Amino acid sequence: MRWEIGLIGAAATLAVGCSSTESKTDSTTTSSMSAGAIDTNTADAGAVKPMAMPDDQMKRVLDAHAALGAKPLETLTPAEARKGPTPADAAKKVAADEGKPTAPDAAVASIDRTIPGPAGALPVRIYTPKSGSGPWPVVVYYHGGGWVIANKEVYDGGARAISKLANAVVVSVDYRQGPEHRFPAAHDDAIATYKWALANAASTKGDPKKVALAGESAGGGLAVATAIAARDMKLQQPTSVVAVYPIAGTDTNTAAYRENANAKPLSKPAMEWFFRNYLNGPQDYKDPRVNLVAADLKGLPPVTIINAQIDPLRGDGELLADKLRTAGVDVEQKTYDGVAHEFFGMGTVVDKAKDAEQMAADALKKGWK
Repeated sequence: MRWEIGLIGAAATLAVGCSSTESKTDSTTTSSMSAGAIDTNTADAGAVKPMAMPDDQMKRVLDAHAALGAKPLETLTPAEARKGPTPADAAKKVAADEGKPTAPDAAVASIDRTIPGPAGALPVRIYTPKSGSGPWPVVVYYHGGGWVIANKEVYDGGARAISKLANAVVVSVDYRQGPEHRFPAAHDDAIATYKWALANAASTKGDPKKVALAGESAGGGLAVATAIAARDMKLQQPTSVVAVYPIAGTDTNTAAYRENANAKPLSKPAMEWFFRNYLNGPQDYKDPRVNLVAADLKGLPPVTIINAQIDPLRGDGELLADKLRTAGVDVEQKTYDGVAHEFFGMGTVVDKAKDAEQMAADALKKGWK
């Protein structure tokens, strides 16, 4: 979700670097949460671990974003939030300041068009590698933004990087968003886009037998939810799923939420704002399409989960990985230290983003073998 920003608050410095982790399941306890939230990943009450500090490259992006004047999401209307500066804008500014390229990567071509959706046309951007002639594998990509803000343009960096590094056609969709279109609108559009990709892969120079799912934040959750829907609807299963810091639960009192309550660009109040603006009411917090950590995860294809240390959603990804393993799914999960939510797609200016993008591409390519 590329939006609200400011300087990272005062916090003790944790080990900076990239560490591969096993999923960490918090023990459950009763606690007060936002209305309707499901307590599936709440840590024992006690001292809150101090929030980590960003590494130098991440800090430059966060500082640049703060300088662009964004405001906390929870103080804005959705319409106002959609007009604000994004972390992607900040990354572009840092690239310009450092004399690095700011234009889209020339190794990938892209075209915007529409496809049929459940409630009308859905805008998509289709990325195609310029090397070779296809047919290429296909990735259906879901952008972030808490099901409320942002679009395929804001998340161009991640989708374009995957097209280049995985040598694949990428179909990135602008699904419907709340509060104008509440749950399950985005989820329904995600499934419709996957169905379209299966039926129309050849028209994009794609291989219909090699179709995968990927997404960031809310889009990461949509990727997993779509894989579950494909299983239940007896559709062709995706070859693999890549979920980058996915929204996978509705408990906003997890250890990661409390540790990163005031993190930027994504905070606990911002996540609660997203839930309020997309979900219809308390019953939706329980729905396994949103509360993925309580879903039936058996029989899914291999899943790769990428997390950031300075992110309230870190615990969602780590718990989801643990739940997937318990369900017998082949899963890899990695938490990158010293970076914040939205670092993925910033490979031009953040080295760990470049590493994460390569990790995602490698996982996708493995699924196509």
